[in-house]
Amino acid sequence: MPDPNRVYRSKLREDNADRTRRQILDAARDLFVPRGYARVTVADIAAAAGVAVKTVYASVGTKPEILHRLIAADVADSRAEESVAAARDADDLPAALSAVAGAVRRNTERFTPSIDLLLSASAGDDRAREVWGYVLERYREALREVARHLVSARLTAPHLDTDAVADRLWLCFGLSSWRVLVGECGWGYDAAEELLTRQALSLLQDPEPLPVGSGPRSTAPPPDAAQV
Repeated sequence: MPDPNRVYRSKLREDNADRTRRQILDAARDLFVPRGYARVTVADIAAAAGVAVKTVYASVGTKPEILHRLIAADVADSRAEESVAAARDADDLPAALSAVAGAVRRNTERFTPSIDLLLSASAGDDRAREVWGYVLERYREALREVARHLVSARLTAPHLDTDAVADRLWLCFGLSSWRVLVGECGWGYDAAEELLTRQALSLLQDPEPLPVGSGPRSTAPPPDAAQV
């Protein structure tokens, strides 16, 4: 039979380790967002968390590993599947796109600080670029699942296949669309959501196929380049 005192001490150590890890990650986020990833050192993070530098390395890791943990936690908490579920529950294309736009907007609005952080870090950090590519891949795959459903349910123009619908959804609801309207043009999220939904509806109901030869290029640009 296990020694109750030993089990208790082990659980206490685990709880303390988890608490320290959360302190470090919270401190890192609080520094990264206002200052920028490149301007924050591990020593800064340690001081803000109230721990020794060696504790940061032992508990979480290097600065790129800290960034990866922060973004991975956001990705896991992003509920990207909401977009797919929202589309499947809708009865027609306008309702499906409205639901998808709402789900995407909530995630975009919620995680804008993390997105900005990762985008700035990716300019000079290989690991950050890998994480950025992973985030975009997850995001695009969620919209691709929506595209599969819309095509299989015959809610889009008949000449549009899954690839064509997925590309149009990415154009309308991808990260760059929100960044341009909200971040660069100063739109509110409500207005941006309305415009992007209307744009998506127009593109997916388009009765005329594109001219021959005007489709996707044979070699697509890397996802990080396309969204910066």
